[in-house]
Amino acid sequence: MKLIVIFGPPAVGKMTVGQELEKITNLKLFHNHMSMEVVLNFFNYKTPAFEKLVDHIREEIFKEVASSDLGGLIFTYTWFFEDPKDKIYLDNLIKIFKDKSVDIYYVELEADLDVRLKRNKTENRLKHKPSKNDIDNSEKYVLETNTNHRMNSMPGEVNEKNYLRINNTDINPVNAALLIKKEFNL
Repeated sequence: MKLIVIFGPPAVGKMTVGQELEKITNLKLFHNHMSMEVVLNFFNYKTPAFEKLVDHIREEIFKEVASSDLGGLIFTYTWFFEDPKDKIYLDNLIKIFKDKSVDIYYVELEADLDVRLKRNKTENRLKHKPSKNDIDNSEKYVLETNTNHRMNSMPGEVNEKNYLRINNTDINPVNAALLIKKEFNL
């Protein structure tokens, strides 16, 4: 079993690369918004109830997959590197798999802001992330997070054995998935 964690800024292509990786491996995709979109039907973003339920859904999915006979999981996440709580949160989720001696792989995506703003409006993104259908608010979020957070690591900051960083500004999702598959021999 394997856990692939794909992280990077909003609209960098985490879900889309994950979808392509799912097609060429025996791994299942659990993109960040799968838990968020369910909860947004009931509670507003970042409210205590929203955060509690999203965390609970993710944790339970991780536990069940880690204990299953599935090939593994692809998980996408926007990591705010300046916030130590983000690393603690991600480490706690990953620990569920580490406790089962699962191989963990980290994939960091980065892309230019102008490319991410274009990707923010793609049909695939809007189809799988209904909360992003308000393009003005979604674009505002991409711009605000770009200004207020550091969502890509500094050199040496992700000190993991199985780590790959891809600047996918000019790489399509299929080729990015192929790079991941080849690098980690999936």
